[in-house]
Amino acid sequence: MATAIQIENLSKYIGDLVLFEKVNLTLNQGEKAALIGLNGAGKTTLLNLINGGDAYDSGSISMDPTVKMAYLPQDPILDPEQTVMDVLFNSENELLGHIRDYEEALLTGDVKRIEQTGGEMDRLKLWDFDTRIKQMLTQLEITDFHQPIASLSGGQKKRIALAGTLLNDPDLLILDEPTNHLDLVIIEWIENYIQRSNMSLLMVTHDRFFLDRICNTIFEIDRKQVFKYHGNYSDFVEQRAQRIELERLEVEKAQNQLRKEEEWMRRMPKARGTKAKYRIDNYYSLKEKASKTRNDKNIKLNVQESRMGSKILVAKNLNFAWGDRYYVKDFNYIFTRFEKVGIIGSNGTGKSTFLQLLTQNLTPESGTIETGETIKFGYYRQDGLKFDENMRVLDAVTEIAETVVLGNNVRITASQFLTYFLFPHARQNDYIYKLSGGEKRRLYLCQVLMQNPNFLILDEPTNDLDIASLQVLEEYLAAFSGCVLVVSHDRFFMDNVVDHLFVFSGNGAIKDFPGNYSAYFEWKKKQEAEIRTGEKAKLKTEEPVKKAAEADSRPKKLTFNEKRELEQLELDMEQLEIEKNEVEQLLSSGTLNAGELTEKSQRLGTLIGKLDTMTDRWLELSERQ
Repeated sequence: MATAIQIENLSKYIGDLVLFEKVNLTLNQGEKAALIGLNGAGKTTLLNLINGGDAYDSGSISMDPTVKMAYLPQDPILDPEQTVMDVLFNSENELLGHIRDYEEALLTGDVKRIEQTGGEMDRLKLWDFDTRIKQMLTQLEITDFHQPIASLSGGQKKRIALAGTLLNDPDLLILDEPTNHLDLVIIEWIENYIQRSNMSLLMVTHDRFFLDRICNTIFEIDRKQVFKYHGNYSDFVEQRAQRIELERLEVEKAQNQLRKEEEWMRRMPKARGTKAKYRIDNYYSLKEKASKTRNDKNIKLNVQESRMGSKILVAKNLNFAWGDRYYVKDFNYIFTRFEKVGIIGSNGTGKSTFLQLLTQNLTPESGTIETGETIKFGYYRQDGLKFDENMRVLDAVTEIAETVVLGNNVRITASQFLTYFLFPHARQNDYIYKLSGGEKRRLYLCQVLMQNPNFLILDEPTNDLDIASLQVLEEYLAAFSGCVLVVSHDRFFMDNVVDHLFVFSGNGAIKDFPGNYSAYFEWKKKQEAEIRTGEKAKLKTEEPVKKAAEADSRPKKLTFNEKRELEQLELDMEQLEIEKNEVEQLLSSGTLNAGELTEKSQRLGTLIGKLDTMTDRWLELSERQ
């Protein structure tokens, strides 16, 4: 099988930090692979190295030169002064380069270049590329093509950058967290697009649903090495457990052997040292292997939340609108103890606005929100990352609380709490500016949970978190005995956490669905299938009636004037075809100057338009002869 990417003995250091050392990775053409690992393990760095955006310290990266690659970074940078279409047409898309070459040739009047670039336009079928761009943008729910970038949300910018990446028709697609900030409808569209494509894929994502549906290969960065697994995420979980168990057995065996070798090393006479050098080398090799014990804790943290009274939160006839657009309309709900509610819906339907209303950071247009006296909110916001970057990780948590009381009244320190959330002691003493984006998100989450809330409101907590962090958070929420209200596009996370859903469908409509995301997804598919079946049945019933009506309204034979029109059309079309052929010959002759070339090109367009119109009319009349 042909190779798309070949990495050999690659090492990357950032100061004294070793991201990975002498790693090897092979991505074959046609493979759809994901790169996973803890936050800070170097996933994004590795993608940047492959894309040529960063330098490595040793090793090599080789790629098939015939493979066309496209890269979507985690946070694409777009010019805020440009419009949507400007951004796409000014991108480094190779296909757009051919269009620009043709347009420049027309401006210069270079006939030879016009023929050459026009031939490339024909070969690559680029004459309708503008239409292709608009079709893809519409599918990605971008309908205002002339909207300035500065006025768009983060999710809209991500979709525009994604469109620019996909429009290049790459052989190899590299994506860094492609599902972040995108709603479920768009995520499912991307899944279907990639599934239908034959291109190779290498991506970083924590979306386990996405991994299960898309990938046939998983690469894991673990302890500065890369391991390859065949299959999707579910297969990876099983194979990784087998690898870890095998490693454990090997370490255990090495430790047993080491005890014997240590005894030999203590008793060995110095005079025999040179004769037993191989055994001494073996001793140090065993010592290194025996030290490779894992500390993968099964995190279970049950924080004792503040006491809750009988009254939690009551929303009555809640309404909120900006201008003439409603985001919440006639919403009524009484929250109860231990309730875990998920919120889903397209971007812009009012999910974050709804959370702001419940926490009374926004005032409703009408209606009331009553909060129980004992309720203490813990509010994780999308825009909550506001750290002093020169503060140490541990200090950022201890300024909130020195200790945390667990559910069994056991008190643990802030440092122990950070350890539970995958911050080892060495990392706790690092400055915040050294943390990856995902680690900063995890630290912010710790700050929220350290406040001992009994009503957790989480707005997109899963963005940028690695899978291990998500599993920790899922276990925490499963044990949390207060109320939870969570907005997330992570379907796997929602399935593991929530009991029911608030579904935002736009214009203020909020439906309470009794089940998790998978149950909703199946129900939605069934509803859509029933609608399609009903529409087909309706069309089948209406078709005979429609055909009969059309037959009654259509004249059976041509009138005298229509016969004359048909005869004249045939004569006119023949003359136009002759002129069209003459113009085409002149355009390809190479004898025209720039002015004549422009004139003849315009005339050819006019002739084609007239012929199309006449042909449509001729077909209509000829069917009734």
